Amino acid sequence: MEHPIPAPQLAITYVPIERLKRNPKNARRHGKRQNEALKRSITTFGFVVPVLRDADDLILAGHARTEAAAALGITEVPTVQIEHLTAEQARAFTLADNRLSELAEWDDELLARELQELSRLELAFSLEVIGFELPEIDFRIDRLSGPNTEDDDPADIAPKPTASAITRAGDIWSLGERHRVICGDARHATTFERLMAGESAAAAFADAPYNVRVQGHASGLGKTRHREFAMASGEMNEAQYTNFLTEICRNLTHFTARGLILFMCSDWRHVREMLAGADQTGCSLKNICI
Repeated sequence: MEHPIPAPQLAITYVPIERLKRNPKNARRHGKRQNEALKRSITTFGFVVPVLRDADDLILAGHARTEAAAALGITEVPTVQIEHLTAEQARAFTLADNRLSELAEWDDELLARELQELSRLELAFSLEVIGFELPEIDFRIDRLSGPNTEDDDPADIAPKPTASAITRAGDIWSLGERHRVICGDARHATTFERLMAGESAAAAFADAPYNVRVQGHASGLGKTRHREFAMASGEMNEAQYTNFLTEICRNLTHFTARGLILFMCSDWRHVREMLAGADQTGCSLKNICI
């Protein structure tokens, strides 16, 4: 077993951000979402984790925090100069600092209980500042009650077909005198034109594909019983899925009366895209089901 090198004497020094150099060999990429989360964290807690730099002011750890601080208008940040590592060790340390944190795992129950306790306090800040979004926080807290072990509701189980499917795209079925069902693509205005036949809806309930792969998935929350959707089943990126939902929301807005009440279902991972799609069409969502 290798012996650890002697612990260096570390000191915090405040350095102007403009003096710090980005490491061109830093393999970690930081997106807009993380940058926004870090800015909220720094605003709430302050810049309390020093940036690690070498003797030439090259950042070894803390690139994302430095970028977030600069975006907030902070001009200098606390740093620790690392002098005891060789050039090779410093390069390896940069990778290790990013990678080793990924190997940790959450204790789901302890995390959920901590989230639950924090959610009950009258905080002076949004709980989302910790990096978890509210839908995920609610989901984790709900799981404290344990997985659903009750028998499946028979009403949720689709009956086995007794004959081959005969419905094709474009077919319209009349359900009594007041209701109609069309088999079609909700992204196409012609689908709505044929279904509505000149009428306008006062409200709409939409349950578009969630862009999350579900085929064969099973969990304590139940089992899926359907094939994958033809599209938006996990293969779209953020921009593509936003455009997908924008097309749907545009039709929902166009074929409903003014003052539309729109209820939409979404997976919590993609609420942002759903809101963006609605916003681009001037549609204000009344309720979101997650």
